[in-house]
Amino acid sequence: MGPTASGKTALCEKLVQAFDCEIISVDSAQIYKHLNIGTAKPDPDFLRRAPHHLIDIIEPDTAYSVAQFREDTLKLVTAIAARGRIPLLAGGTMMYFKSLIEGLNDLPAADPSTRAKIDAMALTQGWPGVHKTLHEVDPVTALRLAPNDQQRIQRALEIYLLTGKPLSEHLQSPRVNPFTFKPIQIALNPSVRSVLHKRIQSRFDEMLGCGLIDEVVGLRQRYPLLNAQMPSMRCVGYRQVWQYLDGNIDKVTLREQSIVATRQLAKRQMTWLRSLQNNPLNRLASFDCLDERLTDQVIHHVQQLLKA
Repeated sequence: MGPTASGKTALCEKLVQAFDCEIISVDSAQIYKHLNIGTAKPDPDFLRRAPHHLIDIIEPDTAYSVAQFREDTLKLVTAIAARGRIPLLAGGTMMYFKSLIEGLNDLPAADPSTRAKIDAMALTQGWPGVHKTLHEVDPVTALRLAPNDQQRIQRALEIYLLTGKPLSEHLQSPRVNPFTFKPIQIALNPSVRSVLHKRIQSRFDEMLGCGLIDEVVGLRQRYPLLNAQMPSMRCVGYRQVWQYLDGNIDKVTLREQSIVATRQLAKRQMTWLRSLQNNPLNRLASFDCLDERLTDQVIHHVQQLLKA
């Protein structure tokens, strides 16, 4: 686990060389087909050397839930272990990791007819209007959501309409089915945050140079139903490019906003890792991702635990 640009992919390649691993991607952006540049998806050569699961599994105009990720991952972990290999889960989507470590609340599955009703409300009232409706039935959840947070507002109101209970009440119930395996948990954290920020800036500039804008142009042409509110296009970088293509911001602003948003994402990821590390039950080992000895340190750590 680690923040964006902390070097998880490079470390994974070394771990695959050192151990008999299969990689499971824990990344809510790399699941989408054709989102390659802005998600820092491993290139085909790397994927040949170190095959990944849960990359390029859905179209960008479709949805993929945390519950689906958890179900898919548990099946993969079992299958990989049955082959006598080590499942290596790697990524920065902390919500996905949380679903594995802590389990999930018992919430109803998505219901297309209910979502269609909510979408119809949004067409007439706008999402701020739907947000106001949510506030009337679930003020606790509404207060933590932005009025235009389409995905989360829709899900919260859907849960209320399906169960008659607000999401905030459901979340107070005990989680079910926590991870039954005993994972070796490794966190990559930078000792100097400014260095990570420089990495983030350099990587985004590289993405622009590699054709990120053209990638989004191609996505808009390939998927006529794709829109800015879909989860795939709300990913950092893609959201800003979409605004640029719509003429709402210029290219300089696109770059600045994307870098700031990526830094904010990294900050949230590191905050979550600290909270996980503060829980002694998690046995999370943290390593400085800027240390030149990182690979050797992690490999030694894993070797010791595998022997135990």
